[in-house]
Amino acid sequence: MKKTKKAVWGWALYDWANSAFATTVMAGFFPIFFKQYWSFGADVNLSTARLGFGNSVASLLVAAMAPLLGAIADCGSARKKFLITFAYLGVIMTTALVLVEKGQWAWAVFIYLLAVIGFSGANIFYDSLLPEVADTENVDMVSSLGFSMGYLGGGLLFLVNVLMTMFPHRFGLVDAQSAVRLSFVTVGIWWGGFTLFTILWVKESGAPSQSNGIVRAMVHGIKQVAETVKGLRQLKPVALFLLAYWFYIDGVDTIVRMAVDYGLSLGFSATDLIGALLIVQFVGFPAALAFGKLGQRWGVRRAIFLAIALYMLITAWAVFMTRRHEFYILAVMIGLVQGGIQALSRSYYSRLIPEGQSAQYFGFYNMLGKFAAIIGPALMGLVGLAVRRAIMPPAPTPEQMRAVGETAARFSIASVLLLFVIGGVLFYLAGDRRPSTS
Repeated sequence: MKKTKKAVWGWALYDWANSAFATTVMAGFFPIFFKQYWSFGADVNLSTARLGFGNSVASLLVAAMAPLLGAIADCGSARKKFLITFAYLGVIMTTALVLVEKGQWAWAVFIYLLAVIGFSGANIFYDSLLPEVADTENVDMVSSLGFSMGYLGGGLLFLVNVLMTMFPHRFGLVDAQSAVRLSFVTVGIWWGGFTLFTILWVKESGAPSQSNGIVRAMVHGIKQVAETVKGLRQLKPVALFLLAYWFYIDGVDTIVRMAVDYGLSLGFSATDLIGALLIVQFVGFPAALAFGKLGQRWGVRRAIFLAIALYMLITAWAVFMTRRHEFYILAVMIGLVQGGIQALSRSYYSRLIPEGQSAQYFGFYNMLGKFAAIIGPALMGLVGLAVRRAIMPPAPTPEQMRAVGETAARFSIASVLLLFVIGGVLFYLAGDRRPSTS
C-alpha cells in the first residue's frame, strides 16, 4: 500500500491526542491530586504504594490481553477498530475522574486503572500501524515524529491546564481544585477529538475482517499467539531484544508515572514539579526528532545505548538531589532522552518482525513493556514501605516521620537503577543482529 504524507500526519496526530493523558493525567495532575486530595490524610509512603500498585494492576491487565488482541486484529484489517475501542474507553474514563470526590482514593484508582487500560491498549494498535505509514528507510524519523508531536501536543494542553490551576478565576473557576478536576475533562475532549484525524487519514491494508463471531476470532487469536511464541524461538534477535526492552523500558515508564510522587515525598512543591514536567515536554519535542536523526546517522543501536546510559545517570542523581534547581536539570535531561529511547526502540523492533504480523508482534512488544511497568511502580512501593518499616523509630515525632519518609523515597527511586542496568546488559548481549540503517 502506498505511504502518504497525510497518513503519516494522521498517525502522528494520535500521539498528539493521547499524550494529553500521559502528561496532564498520568505524569502530572493525577499523582498530585491522588496524594493531596483523593488520599487526603494518608501517609506519604502509603499513598505512593497505593498509586504504584494501581499502576501495576492496570499494566498487568493490559499485558495479559496484549498478545491475544494483537493476534485477533491481524486476522483482518481490525487494528483501527481496536485502537478506536480502547482510545475511547480511555477518553470516557479520564473524563469520569471529575466525578470522584475527596478521600475516595479507591474509586480514583479504579477509574484511573480503566483509563490506563484504554490508553495502553490503544497504543498496541497505534504502534502496529507504523509499518502501514512508513517505509524502512524513514521509519526512524516517522516514529520519532510521533513522539515529537506527542510532546508538543501534550505539552500545549498541559500548559493550559497549569494556567487554569494557577489563575482559576480568569477561567471562571472557583479554585485550583476545580481547575484540576476540569483538566480531566479537557484531556478527554482533546484525546477524543484529535483521534478523529487518525481514524480518517490512516488507511489499513489487509483483507477486511470477517464477521465470524467473537468466539471464533478469539480461538484464532489464541492459535496465533501460540504461533508467535513458536516464531520467537526461531527469531532469536527478536526474542533477545524483547527481553532487554522489558527491563530498560520499565525504568522509563516508572519514572514517567512516579517522578512527581517522588518529588512530593521529598517535599518539593507541586508548582516546582509541574514546572519540571513542562520542561520535559517542550525539551522533548525537538529532542525526539533529533534522536531520530541520530539513529539514522550514528546507528539506532548506539543511540539506544546512549539513552540507557543517560537514564542511569539521571536515576543515580535523583537519589541524592536536595535542591529545586537539580529537579529542573534532571527534567531537561529526561526531556532529551525520553522520546528518543521510546521512538528508536519502536522503529528498531519494527524492522525485526515478520511482515503482515505487526499487530501480534507489537502485542508482545507492548505486553513486555506493560509487564515491566508492573515491576517498577510495585518495586518502588515495596522498597519504600520496607525501608520505612525498618528505620521508623518507636513513637516518632513529626520531624522523624518526614525524615524517614524522605529516606524511604530515596531508596525506592534507587531501585529503578537496577532495571536500566539489567536492560543495558541484555541489549549488549543481544548483539547487533538487525539490518544496517546507515
